[in-house]
Order: sequence, then C-alpha cells, then structure tokens
Amino acid sequence: MSRIGRQPIVIPAGVTVTVEDNMVTVKGPKGELSRQINKDMIIEQEAGQLLVSRPSDQKAHRSLHGLSRTLISNMVTGVTTGFTRTLEIVGVGYRAAKAGNNVNMTLGFSHPVVIEPPAGITLDVPAPNRIIVSGINKEHVGAMAANIRSLREPEPYKGKGVKYEGEVVRRKVGKAGGKGKK
Repeated sequence: MSRIGRQPIVIPAGVTVTVEDNMVTVKGPKGELSRQINKDMIIEQEAGQLLVSRPSDQKAHRSLHGLSRTLISNMVTGVTTGFTRTLEIVGVGYRAAKAGNNVNMTLGFSHPVVIEPPAGITLDVPAPNRIIVSGINKEHVGAMAANIRSLREPEPYKGKGVKYEGEVVRRKVGKAGGKGKK
C-alpha cells in the first residue's frame, strides 16, 4: 500500500466535501475548489474523514493512489488556511511596488514590469524587496510565483534577480583578475 495514499484526510469543522462521480468539491471559509479525480480511484467519506483507495496493484493505480489523496488534501488545506509563497528581490535598484491589485517591478530592464494577478491570487508587497503570493489553489500559487521568478532569475556571479525565500543560489567565481600580466 502507498504510505501517503492510505492516510485518511481529516475534514476540519466548517469544511464540507461532496463527492459525485469522482468530482470532489470542497467548500470552506476561504472559498470553494473542485477537481475531477481519476475514475479508477475509490473515494469514501465517513465520520469526518475521506479515504482514497485503489482497485488493484497495477502500476498505474499505485501511482495515482498517493497523487489523488494529496490533491484532495491540498484542496482541504487551501480552503481552510490557504497557501503562500514568498519571493525575494536581490540587486541594487531592483524593487517592487504595489499599485492597486498589480505589482510594478523594476528589474534592470529599460521599462518597468507590471504583473497582474489572475483571479484567486493575491500579491502583497510588505517591503520593496519582498513579494508574497497567496491563494487557495496550491498549483496556481506555485505557477504565479514561478512566473514572477522567471522574469529575472538569480544569476550565479552576484546573485542578482528574483528568488524564492530560502533558496540558495550557487555562486561561481568571477574572473581571475589578470594574474601574470605586466
């Protein structure tokens, strides 16, 4: 059995889960999420818990078992607490500023970069060198953070660019500095 797949998903108070033809809908204090789970997976709801099981030990069913359970668990977590991803901006003159819902970023280009968040995602700028991406859908939060990071990825010589909080940028040694020249 899958160690992750066999764990029950605890449904907290204030969250309702409905399952119809493997279409799982989770409603909570922060919003509502729906997702179609593979038709082969068996989803049972009992006593404030959800159990995901698989019909056989085929390789495809084994791989879908843990995935299905994790997707549903992330939906429950998203509607109760939500997900956040923090980005740091490193570099002289690199900064971000909030303008309404949008974020204006100065990243060393000849023009400012304006980021418009999609529905369900909020962008917050607590400091000029930090951006917090938050929302209830883990996939959308991660994709938005990755899109912002891709605007100016950290370079390996000085470490300038946009990076995830806690990300370690491997640094390279620069030029040797003209040794042996007269």
